[in-house]
This record gives sequence, structure tokens and C-alpha cells, in this order.
Amino acid sequence: LPVFATPQSLSDWLKPRMSADVIGTWGVKPGTKSVHNLWLEIAEGETSLADSTPPVRTVEVVIVRIIRSDGKVLIESHQELSNGSIRDRCRPLSEKMKPGESVEDAIFRALREELGGSLVDGNVRIMPDSYVRKVEERLSASYPGLPACYLLHSVDAEVEGLPDEDFCTEEGEEYGGFMDGSSLANSAVSCKKHYWRWVHSDSL
Repeated sequence: LPVFATPQSLSDWLKPRMSADVIGTWGVKPGTKSVHNLWLEIAEGETSLADSTPPVRTVEVVIVRIIRSDGKVLIESHQELSNGSIRDRCRPLSEKMKPGESVEDAIFRALREELGGSLVDGNVRIMPDSYVRKVEERLSASYPGLPACYLLHSVDAEVEGLPDEDFCTEEGEEYGGFMDGSSLANSAVSCKKHYWRWVHSDSL
């Protein structure tokens, strides 16, 4: 797999393999992420790129369908990004896995990071026999023009203590390993707020 020392080296590698016009929209078009984001994902081991034309981005993701007693499911309706744009989501809580991380560890990290530790610690029950693994191939919404292969690990869960109404949570530092004041992390588009709502499961 290709290794990139800097975001610029990644950008230089992408250009002959993709349309430069398309790459130019990354981090500029509302709801998209930048080359810096992709470089950070690769550097942190969350994403790999296949050396093809166009390259294929492979990501392993956990999805947690939080279901409450009346059968409604919690979805993330949208995100507020650091550049002020809004990114529509309309999907259950999900998070990219880190290298060497078990599915269970990734689930609990995702719940803590996205919903806040005080909300979820000790209040989570993973539904027995709800685990499903599947592979999806589609274009990435974050990086237009870049095909993606998603390895999805999905579970259903009950989480006590969540608000009954729509609510929002604030994201911690998304690129923790790189937040030393460096321009690399500061150039990346990060999620500042998550907006959550309860929906009927048949509307998903």
C-alpha cells in the first residue's frame, strides 16, 4: 500500500489517478473533507488506499443502531463542521475503526466520542445476536470521485439515560494524535457538533 510522508505527497500521488477538478472540490464543497483529512485518516491507520485508477479507499466502520423501549432508533441527522458547513447524515451512529481495534472496543469508543462519556458509561447493552457484517462499495460523500469499500460491522444496542427529545453533542478533538498545534490538523475539516434525533425504524 502507498505510504505518504505529507499531505502534499498524497495530493501529488492522487492527481494523475483522478480528476484534479474533482480533488479541488474537497474541503471546499460543503460537507466534503480535504486532502489533509484523507492524509490524517491514512496516517492514523483508519483508511487505506489501493494503487489503482481511480484509487479505492477502504474503511472499516462500526455502526450502532441505538433502539429505545418504544422501538424508535437514534440517528445522526447532521453534523456541524469546523469550517461552518453542515453535513447531512441521516444514519445511525457510526465510527471508523482504528488499526488492531476489536469491534467491541470500537463500539464503546464510538459511543463515548459521539454521545459523550457521561451519557453512556455503564449504560450500554449490546443486543445478543444482532451483529451483522457486510461489505458496501460506493462513492465517498466525504471525498467526491473517490470510490470506497466499506467493511461494516453493525450491532443493535440499548443505551439508558439518553434524552427523549432531539439533542446535540460536541465532538472532542477528532485528530488527537496530531493536535499539537500543527498546521496539518488545523488544515483538516473536523466535526464540531453532532445532531441526533429519534425516528421510527421503518423510516430508515
